[in-house]
Amino acid sequence: MTYIFDEPSVGLHPRDVGRLNDLLLRLRDKGNTVLVVEHDPDVIAAADHVIDMGPGAGTGGGQVVYEGTVTGLRASGTLTGRCLHRHPDVKRNPRRPTGRLWVRDASLHNLDDVTVAFPAGVLTAVTGVAGSGKSSLVSGAFTAAHPEAVVVDQSSIGISARSTPATYLGIMDTVRKLFARETGSEPGLFSFNSRGACESCQGRGVIFSDLAFMDPVTTTCEACEGRRFKDEVLRLTLAGRSVVDVLEMTADDALDFFAPFDGGTDKGVSRRLRALRDVGLTYLTLGQPLGTLSGGERQRIKLATQLHRTGAVYVLDEPTTGLHMADVDGLVALLDRLVDDGNTVLVVEHNLDVVRRADWVVDLGPDGGKHGGHVVFEGTPTQLLRAEGSFTAEHLRREVTRN
Repeated sequence: MTYIFDEPSVGLHPRDVGRLNDLLLRLRDKGNTVLVVEHDPDVIAAADHVIDMGPGAGTGGGQVVYEGTVTGLRASGTLTGRCLHRHPDVKRNPRRPTGRLWVRDASLHNLDDVTVAFPAGVLTAVTGVAGSGKSSLVSGAFTAAHPEAVVVDQSSIGISARSTPATYLGIMDTVRKLFARETGSEPGLFSFNSRGACESCQGRGVIFSDLAFMDPVTTTCEACEGRRFKDEVLRLTLAGRSVVDVLEMTADDALDFFAPFDGGTDKGVSRRLRALRDVGLTYLTLGQPLGTLSGGERQRIKLATQLHRTGAVYVLDEPTTGLHMADVDGLVALLDRLVDDGNTVLVVEHNLDVVRRADWVVDLGPDGGKHGGHVVFEGTPTQLLRAEGSFTAEHLRREVTRN
């Protein structure tokens, strides 16, 4: 039997990742073939054979950059290999809090009358094994006590099936105006939700065939070949590019394309595109349907719309979901920037790269379910290294010393 797992470590504490590895190895030892798509270094380290894709993401990827053992991967020089080879340490000089944000007597779900003073003006990681009460404390009790907090989670984005990064970030209105000004046309002509839409598919790019009691069949629209616009619209260009060409650009490519138009009201395009770059989503195309994004990508595109705030309290629930180790570095740099701009950031996380680089850690447990719901540690990452009775502390010590 061949088993295929797509990021099975998502949402798992390092303690639980060890249990996952045991299960994967048991499947292998029973004569099965096990294929795992993963970013977690502990899962990668347990593999017999590794295929590393890259060198980048999106149009910058799609190649096999390494194939072989984990030992060979560490010495390969690929981005993954370099990340596996580094020597992590905890933050030794955490920021000083500017105040306290209290949660008092929380008893939601398995929380056992928990009172916590979250430090303001710093980056706090809330950790603990699965089911220990992290989300109940942060997404439940904390946000109830502090309703002004900006909550950025992985839930579905409440928008239409036609929504794209360009429409969600508010870029598309400016793009339509630029095309209209350049071609002497009406802005509505450059919308696949309005006058410019292909009449055969109503701007969807696909045709849905209802087969009564069977699932509908989706086929590419033959009239527009999936481009969603009328042919007459595609003949109208801005700097030699049609509106479809623009929607097929990645955020990185679009930044270069719109640079000459960064005057007057058009500055908003580059500002919003830079926000996508800041949250590590430069590989997304402007016209990609938002329904195709993963939970982690949805969370980061939501965050991209909130980066302009100062003095806010941000709450993020496992923002490293689906991120490569190198992308986690970029995420932590972004969180640091938010704090340095005068904000408070609370992150529910299992990823030890985030935990060790936080200013403050609140660890729940000691275990999950009815055996959790207690604060087993509060303090700096340096203090966490010396803590007893914490699975997070145990695995952080191993992480810091194993290399």
